[in-house]
Order: sequence, then structure tokens, then C-alpha cells
Amino acid sequence: MAAPPLSSRSWTIYGRSDITDHYEILDRIGSGAYSDVYRGRRHSDGLIVALKEIHDYQSAFREIEALQILIHAPNVVDLIDYFWQEDDDAVLVLEYLRADLAAVIRDGKKAGGLLVGEVKQWMVQILAGVDACHRNLVVHRDLKPSNLLISADGVLKLADFGQARILQGTKFMNEADNFALSEHVSEDKEASVVELSNPSQGGAMSINELEYLDEVQDVKAKYSDEMDKETNTQDGDASCLATCSTDDIEDDPYKSPYPYELPEGVEEGESGTMTSCVGTRWFRAPELLYGSTNYGHEADLWSLGCIFAELLSLEPLFPGTSDIDQIGRIIGVMGDFNEETSPGCSKLPDYGKIFFNKVESPIGLESCLQGRSASEVVLLKKLIHYDPARRAPAAELLGDAYFKEEPAPLPLNELKVPESRDGQDEKSSGEWGGYRDIRSDSDSDDFGGVNVTDTGKGFCIRFS
Repeated sequence: MAAPPLSSRSWTIYGRSDITDHYEILDRIGSGAYSDVYRGRRHSDGLIVALKEIHDYQSAFREIEALQILIHAPNVVDLIDYFWQEDDDAVLVLEYLRADLAAVIRDGKKAGGLLVGEVKQWMVQILAGVDACHRNLVVHRDLKPSNLLISADGVLKLADFGQARILQGTKFMNEADNFALSEHVSEDKEASVVELSNPSQGGAMSINELEYLDEVQDVKAKYSDEMDKETNTQDGDASCLATCSTDDIEDDPYKSPYPYELPEGVEEGESGTMTSCVGTRWFRAPELLYGSTNYGHEADLWSLGCIFAELLSLEPLFPGTSDIDQIGRIIGVMGDFNEETSPGCSKLPDYGKIFFNKVESPIGLESCLQGRSASEVVLLKKLIHYDPARRAPAAELLGDAYFKEEPAPLPLNELKVPESRDGQDEKSSGEWGGYRDIRSDSDSDDFGGVNVTDTGKGFCIRFS
């Protein structure tokens, strides 16, 4: 067995015989705050895999649960195996995908742009993956180009489900879903198994379904207290305040000494409430920036719109340097965020804490897509909408006229697949490379006057 690299931030995986008995660890390919990802080779057949060692119990539980639900779903990364035992980090064995959409965008800049057919093919695959998630009641909550991985033959798959949530229950699969596991589960429940397979290799392994459910429930119960204390993505917290993402909290000059309150009538930790501190800032829906804890798949659809815009322009749509700057950039393009444009927004936890002067002439989404076709702008507007209820679901967009008009989506074998992921190195801040969640030293740097007012229960900030 090769010795762990001296530069590794975490090399506990090298000393775990339960893993090394089955997999050879080749090298580390990504590192983040809560996980390290390695490239490995399965001893039994030489299959190259990704080994994701997750250092946060909550993230591990969520990723395993979501990927179990999405077994065999189209355009979702395959979970081949996982290892999780007491006093050890969870290690997920995932199919290895060499590139990501961030690298496609990077290479597109160098080449002077992406072909319309390329953009359409990437979007069709993203939509298929997002649709599979949403029909199975999974909200990804962190869609961005670096979490959209690509195989050597051009197949794109959604990955990194560490922030995902299941909207109803903890079942493997919604009974009405097209990917029901009934065909893989025997009638004898005590002996029932779920197959985890890599379709491209034809290999499969079996795990006991009831053992899996018992295991994750035990883990959830045992570590629930630690999760609430240690993780920065606790569910039930009303908000991380629109002035600061989880990365901004330490530096925020306006953080309040007052506790932030949940919406009236909602108990902390009550089923159905979720944290607003999820997703990379540039792709975060405005309702999350204002502290919403009552949201669903619509948050993913906003992120999907930001990804589509970046494929078209090769630049981020809203590259905010802080959460306040993020809101300001969105308002500068979209106009005022109020009850007229987003019914019910005044009830968001942080809506009364941050105010911007009225935007008389927002520049509009068209200005962000100069030189693009009217049909591309129309499709973007179906996703980038203040009102979550008016964002078009992925299933509907798959049948959109945009994908049927010429030029058609390119065949997979004509796509230009990068050789590696974007930012795949020791300094990458993302688990698999990708964007850094940039922040400024002060959220107010990009604004003129700032007026902070104590409201008794918190504070409000007005920008001019």
C-alpha cells in the first residue's frame, strides 16, 4: 500500500483496513472543509472509483440517504458502496468522473465560447438529473458547475449531495416514482436487498435494506446532538442572516447580539424547517438570502437558471462578494424584491432587516445575455424569477421549444470533455474543485451610505 502523501490534510483513510482490503488508494483529487476525495482502484476488477471521506456526520448521512433514494436515476452519480462504522468517518465509494461543468466553462472561455448545441446537451442532462431528484422529493441545495461531474464519454451527473434534503420521510423511494426499487427488493422483507451497481461495469453488490435503515437511524439518533453543535448547516435554524453566509459570520461587522427568531408559530427543529445557509452564494435563491426556512425544489431551479446563464455568457450571473452584495446584484438586474414581485416575501425572517433604495431602472436579464437569442432569454426567465411558485419545473423545461429548435443538442460523442476538473488541486476550496465562495472584508464596501438601526429584536440595515 502506498504511503499517504505528506501534504494530505487527512489521511486516516490509508489506515483503514475495511477500505484498503477492497480498494487501492491512488491519490487525492479534492479537499474541502468536511471531506477529502481520493481516486481509487477496486481490487476485484480494477474499476477506478472515487472514495469520498466525509468528516461531518450530518453531511454523510444526507449524502448516503439521497443517493440510496436515487439509485439508477438518470444523470445522478452512482453510489457503488459505502463504509461507516463507529468512531470512523463515512467513506462513500462513487463512480469516478474525471471532469466537471466548471472545467467546460473554463475551456469554453479559452475557445471563445460554447456552441449552442453544446449548451443544449449539457442543459438537457442537468435537467434530467434535477427532474429525477425532484420527482423523488430530493432537494439538492448546492447546484453549481463544480458539482456537475462529467464522464470521459460526455455523460453529466449531479454529485455532492451533502446538503441535500428529503422533503417527505426517510423512505428509499416515493411509491409513485418511476425508479421504484420494488424490482430489486424481494418479497421477504427480512432478506430484502438493494443493489448498488455501476451500469457501465456491470458489477453489483448487495446490502440489506432493513440493516441500512436501522444503521442510518442509529447514526442519526446517536449523533443528533453533535450535529446541532458542530455543523454549520443545522436544520431548524431560522437564518444565518442575509448579511452573512456561513463563510461570512466571523467577518461580518454588523452581526447582531440578538438571537435570530424563527417565523411566528414555528419551533426550532420542527419538521419541515430548513436552514437558509446552504448552497454557494452565487447560485443561492433570493428567498434563502433573506433567511427562508420553508422552501422546496424551487431553490434548485434558481440555481439551475444561474448555471444556464453561465453556460451562455461564460461568466457568473450574480457574482456577489458577500450576501449583501449578492442581494444588491440581483436587485440591480431584476428590480425591487417586494410583495408585488414575490408574494409573501415580507414574511421572510430577514426581510425587515435589510433595505435597499428603490431601483428605478433595473438592467434586466437581457443585458446579461447580450448577443444571445430571444428563446435563450425566455428560458432563463422561466427559472430566474423572484416568485418561487413561478419558476418552471425541470420536467416542464425538458419539453421546452428551445431544445427542439435548431440547432439541436449535440450528440454525446461530439461534446468536448475536459481532461480534468476545474481547480483540481490542493488549494481548491471545494470538495471536488470549483468556485471559491468569495467574500469581502466588509459587506458594506460596495455601497455608499449605511444606516444600522436597533429594532429591539434585532437590527435593520439600509443601503443607499
